[in-house]
Amino acid sequence: MAEQPQDWRTTLKASDRLTNIKSIQTFRQSNSKAAIDKSAFALEDELYKACSSREEYFASCKLAGGGNAPAASLQPSSPPFSPGVDHADAQETPGERIGPYCNCQYIARGVTAEVYRFQDRALKVITETRNIEPHNPLREASILALLKKPCIPLLDTFRDHEQRLTLVFPYMPLTLAGLLENGSVDSAQIRLIFTDLCQALMDVHNLGIIHRDVKPQAVLLASSNGPAYLSDFGTAWHPKLSTTTEPADGKILDIGSGPYRAPEVLFGNKAYGTAVDMWAAGCMLAECARRPPKPLFESRAAHEDGNQLGLILSIFKTIGTPTRESWPEAANFKTPPFDIYQVFSGRPWEDILQGVDEGWADMIKKLVRYDSTRMSASEALKHPYMQV
Repeated sequence: MAEQPQDWRTTLKASDRLTNIKSIQTFRQSNSKAAIDKSAFALEDELYKACSSREEYFASCKLAGGGNAPAASLQPSSPPFSPGVDHADAQETPGERIGPYCNCQYIARGVTAEVYRFQDRALKVITETRNIEPHNPLREASILALLKKPCIPLLDTFRDHEQRLTLVFPYMPLTLAGLLENGSVDSAQIRLIFTDLCQALMDVHNLGIIHRDVKPQAVLLASSNGPAYLSDFGTAWHPKLSTTTEPADGKILDIGSGPYRAPEVLFGNKAYGTAVDMWAAGCMLAECARRPPKPLFESRAAHEDGNQLGLILSIFKTIGTPTRESWPEAANFKTPPFDIYQVFSGRPWEDILQGVDEGWADMIKKLVRYDSTRMSASEALKHPYMQV
Protein backbone atom coordinates (compact mmCIF):
# COMPACT_ATOMS: atom_id res chain seq x y z
CA MET A 1 0.00 0.00 0.00
CA ALA A 2 1.31 3.43 -0.93
CA GLU A 3 2.37 5.59 2.00
CA GLN A 4 -0.14 8.34 2.74
CA PRO A 5 1.20 11.92 2.50
CA GLN A 6 1.65 13.76 5.78
CA ASP A 7 -1.17 16.16 6.66
CA TRP A 8 0.23 19.70 6.46
CA ARG A 9 -1.50 20.53 9.76
CA THR A 10 0.91 18.27 11.66
CA THR A 11 3.80 20.53 10.61
CA LEU A 12 2.12 23.68 11.95
CA LYS A 13 3.23 24.92 15.35
CA ALA A 14 0.90 26.38 17.95
CA SER A 15 2.99 29.56 17.82
CA ASP A 16 2.24 29.88 14.07
CA ARG A 17 -1.50 29.65 14.71
CA LEU A 18 -1.39 32.08 17.62
CA THR A 19 0.61 34.61 15.58
CA ASN A 20 -1.93 34.41 12.77
CA ILE A 21 -4.81 34.87 15.22
CA LYS A 22 -3.05 37.91 16.65
CA SER A 23 -2.51 39.45 13.20
CA ILE A 24 -6.23 39.07 12.45
CA GLN A 25 -7.09 40.61 15.83
CA THR A 26 -4.69 43.52 15.28
CA PHE A 27 -6.08 44.28 11.82
CA ARG A 28 -9.65 44.32 13.08
CA GLN A 29 -8.81 46.53 16.04
CA SER A 30 -7.11 49.09 13.79
CA ASN A 31 -9.65 48.99 10.94
CA SER A 32 -13.15 50.05 11.88
CA LYS A 33 -14.42 49.04 8.43
CA ALA A 34 -13.42 45.41 8.87
CA ALA A 35 -16.40 43.09 9.06
CA ILE A 36 -16.44 41.38 12.45
CA ASP A 37 -18.97 38.60 12.14
CA LYS A 38 -16.91 36.12 14.15
CA SER A 39 -13.90 36.12 16.45
CA ALA A 40 -10.34 35.96 15.15
CA PHE A 41 -10.02 32.61 16.91
CA ALA A 42 -13.09 31.24 15.12
CA LEU A 43 -12.02 32.56 11.71
CA GLU A 44 -8.49 31.13 12.01
CA ASP A 45 -9.95 27.80 13.10
CA GLU A 46 -12.20 27.71 10.01
CA LEU A 47 -9.21 28.43 7.75
CA TYR A 48 -7.13 25.82 9.56
CA LYS A 49 -9.78 23.17 8.92
CA ALA A 50 -10.76 24.22 5.39
CA CYS A 51 -7.44 24.93 3.67
CA SER A 52 -5.82 22.12 1.72
CA SER A 53 -2.19 23.19 2.16
CA ARG A 54 0.10 25.15 4.43
CA GLU A 55 0.58 27.76 1.72
CA GLU A 56 -3.17 28.23 1.27
CA TYR A 57 -3.64 28.53 5.04
CA PHE A 58 -1.01 31.27 5.45
CA ALA A 59 -2.25 33.14 2.38
CA SER A 60 -5.83 33.05 3.71
CA CYS A 61 -4.71 34.25 7.14
CA LYS A 62 -2.76 37.02 5.43
CA LEU A 63 -5.90 38.23 3.69
CA ALA A 64 -7.93 38.02 6.89
CA GLY A 65 -5.23 40.04 8.65
CA GLY A 66 -5.29 42.89 6.17
CA GLY A 67 -2.87 41.50 3.60
CA ASN A 68 -0.04 43.86 4.49
CA ALA A 69 2.49 41.17 5.38
CA PRO A 70 2.69 37.42 5.66
CA ALA A 71 0.72 36.56 8.76
CA ALA A 72 3.50 34.34 10.09
CA SER A 73 5.88 37.31 10.11
CA LEU A 74 3.75 39.60 12.25
CA GLN A 75 4.50 40.12 15.91
CA PRO A 76 1.87 40.74 18.59
CA SER A 77 1.09 44.43 19.02
CA SER A 78 0.70 44.07 22.76
CA PRO A 79 2.64 42.05 25.31
CA PRO A 80 1.46 38.65 26.53
CA PHE A 81 -0.49 38.71 29.75
CA SER A 82 1.28 39.25 33.00
CA PRO A 83 -0.09 40.78 36.20
CA GLY A 84 3.13 42.80 36.33
CA VAL A 85 3.65 45.81 34.05
CA ASP A 86 6.91 47.47 33.05
CA HIS A 87 5.42 50.77 31.91
CA ALA A 88 3.77 53.65 33.71
CA ASP A 89 0.24 53.19 34.99
CA ALA A 90 -2.50 53.62 32.42
CA GLN A 91 -3.94 57.14 32.32
CA GLU A 92 -6.94 57.35 34.60
CA THR A 93 -9.98 57.50 32.36
CA PRO A 94 -13.44 56.10 32.98
CA GLY A 95 -12.87 52.37 33.01
CA GLU A 96 -14.94 49.27 32.47
CA ARG A 97 -16.99 47.24 34.87
CA ILE A 98 -15.88 43.62 35.11
CA GLY A 99 -18.05 41.57 37.43
CA PRO A 100 -18.00 43.23 40.86
CA TYR A 101 -15.04 45.48 39.89
CA CYS A 102 -15.88 48.99 38.66
CA ASN A 103 -13.67 51.44 36.75
CA CYS A 104 -11.14 48.80 35.64
CA GLN A 105 -8.31 50.28 33.60
CA TYR A 106 -7.20 48.48 30.44
CA ILE A 107 -3.54 47.34 30.45
CA ALA A 108 -2.89 44.94 27.59
CA ARG A 109 -4.36 42.40 25.23
CA GLY A 110 -3.02 38.95 24.40
CA VAL A 111 -4.27 36.33 21.99
CA THR A 112 -6.73 34.76 24.41
CA ALA A 113 -7.21 37.40 27.10
CA GLU A 114 -7.44 41.06 28.03
CA VAL A 115 -5.84 42.45 31.18
CA TYR A 116 -7.18 45.22 33.39
CA ARG A 117 -6.08 46.85 36.61
CA PHE A 118 -8.38 47.59 39.51
CA GLN A 119 -6.51 49.32 42.34
CA ASP A 120 -4.17 46.65 43.73
CA ARG A 121 -5.52 43.85 41.56
CA ALA A 122 -4.95 42.64 38.01
CA LEU A 123 -7.85 41.03 36.16
CA LYS A 124 -7.23 38.61 33.30
CA VAL A 125 -10.42 38.29 31.24
CA ILE A 126 -10.43 35.22 29.00
CA THR A 127 -11.84 36.42 25.68
CA GLU A 128 -11.41 33.17 23.75
CA THR A 129 -12.38 29.75 25.06
CA ARG A 130 -11.06 27.71 22.12
CA ASN A 131 -7.80 26.06 23.11
CA ILE A 132 -4.68 25.65 21.03
CA GLU A 133 -2.51 23.35 23.12
CA PRO A 134 -0.53 23.92 25.20
CA HIS A 135 -2.50 27.16 25.81
CA ASN A 136 -5.49 26.30 27.99
CA PRO A 137 -6.98 29.01 30.27
CA LEU A 138 -9.22 26.61 32.20
CA ARG A 139 -6.28 24.34 33.00
CA GLU A 140 -4.25 27.41 33.95
CA ALA A 141 -6.91 28.41 36.50
CA SER A 142 -7.00 24.89 37.92
CA ILE A 143 -3.21 24.80 38.28
CA LEU A 144 -3.06 28.26 39.86
CA ALA A 145 -5.60 27.21 42.47
CA LEU A 146 -3.13 24.55 43.67
CA LEU A 147 -0.21 26.91 44.13
CA LYS A 148 1.03 29.17 46.89
CA LYS A 149 3.45 32.07 47.21
CA PRO A 150 5.96 32.75 45.78
CA CYS A 151 3.89 31.63 42.82
CA ILE A 152 1.51 34.43 41.90
CA PRO A 153 -1.62 33.99 44.06
CA LEU A 154 -4.94 33.45 42.32
CA LEU A 155 -7.23 35.62 44.46
CA ASP A 156 -10.54 34.93 42.76
CA THR A 157 -12.24 33.57 39.65
CA PHE A 158 -15.66 34.51 38.33
CA ARG A 159 -17.73 34.90 35.16
CA ASP A 160 -18.41 38.47 34.05
CA HIS A 161 -21.67 39.72 32.52
CA GLU A 162 -20.67 38.12 29.20
CA GLN A 163 -19.91 34.83 30.97
CA ARG A 164 -16.19 35.24 30.31
CA LEU A 165 -13.88 33.54 32.78
CA THR A 166 -11.93 36.13 34.76
CA LEU A 167 -8.85 35.45 36.90
CA VAL A 168 -7.89 37.91 39.63
CA PHE A 169 -4.31 38.38 40.82
CA PRO A 170 -2.41 40.88 42.95
CA TYR A 171 -1.20 43.74 40.79
CA MET A 172 2.59 43.88 40.57
CA PRO A 173 4.29 47.03 39.28
CA LEU A 174 7.50 45.43 37.95
CA THR A 175 8.91 42.40 36.18
CA LEU A 176 12.46 41.09 36.13
CA ALA A 177 12.52 41.87 32.40
CA GLY A 178 11.81 45.54 33.14
CA LEU A 179 14.47 45.61 35.83
CA LEU A 180 17.06 44.25 33.39
CA GLU A 181 16.08 46.76 30.73
CA ASN A 182 16.72 49.60 33.17
CA GLY A 183 20.26 48.50 34.03
CA SER A 184 22.32 46.09 36.06
CA VAL A 185 20.96 44.04 38.94
CA ASP A 186 23.25 43.88 41.96
CA SER A 187 24.14 40.70 43.80
CA ALA A 188 21.79 41.36 46.71
CA GLN A 189 18.85 41.83 44.34
CA ILE A 190 19.75 38.66 42.44
CA ARG A 191 19.85 36.67 45.67
CA LEU A 192 16.43 37.94 46.82
CA ILE A 193 14.77 37.41 43.45
CA PHE A 194 16.25 33.98 42.73
CA THR A 195 15.54 32.71 46.23
CA ASP A 196 11.85 33.38 45.59
CA LEU A 197 12.04 31.99 42.05
CA CYS A 198 13.73 28.76 43.11
CA GLN A 199 11.31 28.33 46.00
CA ALA A 200 8.39 28.72 43.58
CA LEU A 201 9.93 26.22 41.16
CA MET A 202 10.63 23.74 43.94
CA ASP A 203 7.00 23.93 45.09
CA VAL A 204 5.71 23.54 41.53
CA HIS A 205 8.06 20.67 40.71
CA ASN A 206 7.14 18.83 43.92
CA LEU A 207 3.59 18.71 42.54
CA GLY A 208 4.87 17.26 39.26
CA ILE A 209 4.05 20.50 37.41
CA ILE A 210 6.38 21.83 34.72
CA HIS A 211 6.06 25.58 34.15
CA ARG A 212 7.52 25.44 30.60
CA ASP A 213 7.88 29.19 30.06
CA VAL A 214 10.28 30.50 32.70
CA LYS A 215 11.62 33.86 31.51
CA PRO A 216 12.25 37.36 32.95
CA GLN A 217 8.77 38.52 31.89
CA ALA A 218 7.20 35.77 34.02
CA VAL A 219 8.94 36.93 37.22
CA LEU A 220 6.83 39.65 38.82
CA LEU A 221 8.23 42.00 41.43
CA ALA A 222 6.55 43.98 44.18
CA SER A 223 9.65 46.22 44.16
CA SER A 224 13.15 46.18 42.68
CA ASN A 225 14.25 44.21 45.76
CA GLY A 226 11.35 41.77 45.67
CA PRO A 227 9.50 39.87 46.77
CA ALA A 228 9.35 38.02 43.45
CA TYR A 229 6.48 35.91 42.14
CA LEU A 230 6.42 33.31 39.38
CA SER A 231 3.51 33.88 36.97
CA ASP A 232 2.35 32.93 33.46
CA PHE A 233 1.17 29.35 33.95
CA GLY A 234 -0.81 29.38 30.70
CA THR A 235 1.28 26.62 29.11
CA ALA A 236 2.17 24.67 32.26
CA TRP A 237 2.00 20.86 32.23
CA HIS A 238 0.25 19.01 35.05
CA PRO A 239 0.64 15.24 35.61
CA LYS A 240 -3.14 14.71 35.78
CA LEU A 241 -4.78 17.74 34.15
CA SER A 242 -2.63 17.58 31.00
CA THR A 243 -2.40 13.88 30.27
CA THR A 244 -5.49 13.67 28.03
CA THR A 245 -3.79 15.92 25.48
CA GLU A 246 -0.15 15.42 26.50
CA PRO A 247 0.93 12.09 27.99
CA ALA A 248 4.08 12.18 30.09
CA ASP A 249 6.16 10.72 27.24
CA GLY A 250 4.41 12.68 24.49
CA LYS A 251 4.52 16.30 25.59
CA ILE A 252 4.31 19.20 23.15
CA LEU A 253 7.71 20.50 22.04
CA ASP A 254 6.55 23.97 21.06
CA ILE A 255 7.17 25.45 24.51
CA GLY A 256 9.42 28.02 26.10
CA SER A 257 10.51 31.41 24.88
CA GLY A 258 13.52 32.63 22.92
CA PRO A 259 16.95 32.09 24.48
CA TYR A 260 15.51 30.28 27.51
CA ARG A 261 14.39 27.13 25.63
CA ALA A 262 16.08 23.98 26.91
CA PRO A 263 18.14 21.84 24.50
CA GLU A 264 16.19 18.63 25.17
CA VAL A 265 13.09 20.33 23.73
CA LEU A 266 15.03 21.51 20.68
CA PHE A 267 16.07 17.92 19.95
CA GLY A 268 12.68 16.29 20.23
CA ASN A 269 12.62 14.75 23.71
CA LYS A 270 8.87 14.59 24.38
CA ALA A 271 9.48 12.98 27.76
CA TYR A 272 11.23 16.07 29.14
CA GLY A 273 10.75 16.97 32.79
CA THR A 274 11.18 19.77 35.30
CA ALA A 275 14.83 20.24 34.26
CA VAL A 276 13.62 22.41 31.34
CA ASP A 277 12.60 25.04 33.90
CA MET A 278 16.01 24.88 35.58
CA TRP A 279 17.85 25.41 32.28
CA ALA A 280 15.74 28.55 31.79
CA ALA A 281 16.46 29.67 35.36
CA GLY A 282 20.18 29.22 34.74
CA CYS A 283 20.01 31.29 31.57
CA MET A 284 18.18 34.02 33.48
CA LEU A 285 20.72 33.93 36.30
CA ALA A 286 23.54 34.39 33.79
CA GLU A 287 21.70 37.29 32.18
CA CYS A 288 21.24 38.98 35.56
CA ALA A 289 24.83 38.42 36.71
CA ARG A 290 26.58 39.64 33.55
CA ARG A 291 27.65 43.26 33.32
CA PRO A 292 25.82 44.75 31.52
CA PRO A 293 22.90 42.28 31.57
CA LYS A 294 22.94 40.19 28.41
CA PRO A 295 21.16 36.95 27.41
CA LEU A 296 23.46 33.95 27.52
CA PHE A 297 22.33 32.73 24.07
CA GLU A 298 21.03 34.40 20.93
CA SER A 299 17.62 33.54 19.56
CA ARG A 300 15.63 34.98 16.69
CA ALA A 301 11.85 35.14 16.62
CA ALA A 302 10.04 31.92 15.69
CA HIS A 303 8.80 33.33 12.38
CA GLU A 304 12.42 34.03 11.37
CA ASP A 305 13.87 30.76 12.62
CA GLY A 306 11.09 28.21 12.82
CA ASN A 307 13.48 25.27 13.32
CA GLN A 308 15.43 27.18 16.01
CA LEU A 309 18.72 26.41 14.26
CA GLY A 310 20.04 29.84 15.27
CA LEU A 311 19.46 29.10 18.96
CA ILE A 312 20.98 25.63 18.63
CA LEU A 313 24.13 27.03 17.03
CA SER A 314 24.35 29.77 19.66
CA ILE A 315 24.21 27.17 22.43
CA PHE A 316 26.83 25.02 20.70
CA LYS A 317 29.17 27.95 20.03
CA THR A 318 28.85 29.15 23.62
CA ILE A 319 29.14 25.99 25.75
CA GLY A 320 30.27 23.50 23.09
CA THR A 321 28.59 20.91 20.89
CA PRO A 322 27.39 18.00 23.05
CA THR A 323 28.93 14.56 22.67
CA ARG A 324 27.69 11.11 23.62
CA GLU A 325 29.91 11.39 26.68
CA SER A 326 28.72 14.82 27.81
CA TRP A 327 25.03 14.12 27.09
CA PRO A 328 24.41 10.36 27.09
CA GLU A 329 20.63 10.76 27.55
CA ALA A 330 20.35 12.48 24.17
CA ALA A 331 21.14 9.26 22.31
CA ASN A 332 17.49 8.27 22.83
CA PHE A 333 15.98 11.55 21.59
CA LYS A 334 13.97 11.74 18.39
CA THR A 335 16.72 13.83 16.78
CA PRO A 336 20.00 13.25 18.66
CA PRO A 337 22.40 16.20 18.38
CA PHE A 338 25.33 14.07 17.33
CA ASP A 339 27.20 13.73 14.01
CA ILE A 340 24.93 16.00 11.92
CA TYR A 341 26.04 19.34 13.38
CA GLN A 342 29.32 21.16 13.14
CA VAL A 343 31.41 20.54 16.22
CA PHE A 344 32.27 23.60 18.30
CA SER A 345 34.53 23.42 21.32
CA GLY A 346 32.70 26.25 23.04
CA ARG A 347 34.18 29.04 25.12
CA PRO A 348 35.67 28.71 28.60
CA TRP A 349 33.16 29.59 31.32
CA GLU A 350 35.69 32.13 32.62
CA ASP A 351 35.35 33.96 29.31
CA ILE A 352 31.57 33.60 29.06
CA LEU A 353 31.05 34.85 32.63
CA GLN A 354 33.86 37.36 32.79
CA GLY A 355 33.35 39.67 35.74
CA VAL A 356 30.55 37.53 37.24
CA ASP A 357 30.77 36.74 40.96
CA GLU A 358 32.36 33.34 41.51
CA GLY A 359 29.36 32.06 43.42
CA TRP A 360 26.87 32.92 40.68
CA ALA A 361 29.23 31.48 38.08
CA ASP A 362 29.30 28.17 39.95
CA MET A 363 25.49 28.03 40.04
CA ILE A 364 25.20 28.91 36.37
CA LYS A 365 27.59 26.14 35.34
CA LYS A 366 25.55 23.61 37.33
CA LEU A 367 22.26 24.80 35.80
CA VAL A 368 23.27 25.35 32.18
CA ARG A 369 24.49 21.88 31.33
CA TYR A 370 23.20 19.22 28.96
CA ASP A 371 23.08 16.08 31.08
CA SER A 372 20.83 14.80 33.86
CA THR A 373 23.05 16.23 36.60
CA ARG A 374 21.54 19.68 35.99
CA MET A 375 20.88 21.33 39.35
CA SER A 376 17.32 21.10 40.71
CA ALA A 377 15.40 23.92 42.37
CA SER A 378 15.89 22.45 45.84
CA GLU A 379 19.63 22.08 45.20
CA ALA A 380 19.81 25.68 43.99
CA LEU A 381 18.18 26.91 47.20
CA LYS A 382 20.86 25.07 49.21
CA HIS A 383 23.77 26.46 47.17
CA PRO A 384 26.21 28.27 49.51
CA TYR A 385 26.02 31.50 47.53
CA MET A 386 22.26 31.65 48.05
CA GLN A 387 22.87 31.48 51.81
CA VAL A 388 25.23 34.47 52.06
